[in-house]
Amino acid sequence: MIEMKIVGINGSPRGRESRTGTLLDAVLRGAQEAGASVERIDAAALDIRFCTGCTLCYDQGECPKKDDYKETLGKMIAADGIVLGSPNYINNVTAQLKVLLDRMADVIHCQRFVGKYGCAVSTAGGSGAGDVANYLNGVLRVLGADTVGTVAVDIGADAEALFTAEAQAFRLGQDLAAAIAEGRAYPDQGTFHAEMAERMKALVTANKERWKHEYDYWSALAQK
Repeated sequence: MIEMKIVGINGSPRGRESRTGTLLDAVLRGAQEAGASVERIDAAALDIRFCTGCTLCYDQGECPKKDDYKETLGKMIAADGIVLGSPNYINNVTAQLKVLLDRMADVIHCQRFVGKYGCAVSTAGGSGAGDVANYLNGVLRVLGADTVGTVAVDIGADAEALFTAEAQAFRLGQDLAAAIAEGRAYPDQGTFHAEMAERMKALVTANKERWKHEYDYWSALAQK
């Protein structure tokens, strides 16, 4: 059996009381049953500071801020699969998750998640969970990963809605692990990734005097 590592990041500030966390855990259980090793990370428990747009990561390869970002990114880079989850907070992800995503511009420029797979989950008290889950999958694709699906639930007054979504999330986790094991191809996403890679290489090349790390990264890939 292929060894698989899947990391799930819960953006809810409610920790173990989080309904989004319930869905995230279900995805991880499904993946674990399918043979993956899994880890859950709660973004609210991390010390991650705001990106200030200094662009030093473009030149040096890492952010100069001393916080939990480097370790968290390292876990994501080491994983085969990434699950992102957030409740809908005014039609977007939570601040706790967004501050992590905003630190990942260098990851986008270098397309560091190429070869990884991901999925997303979201909950909302009223509406908009689907939009948030789709946004999170879009983030994963922009970073280079292939996405296998979402589970999103607008709970409202339906007390059973979360239970139904939890079962769907478990199956999503199984499918995520299957995609990793198969090396599953998604032609439309493959086209998107190829176009993104060309765009990022062109952008980095145009700034090669200032973005030395990123230029060296792409140059090394071209020589393989």
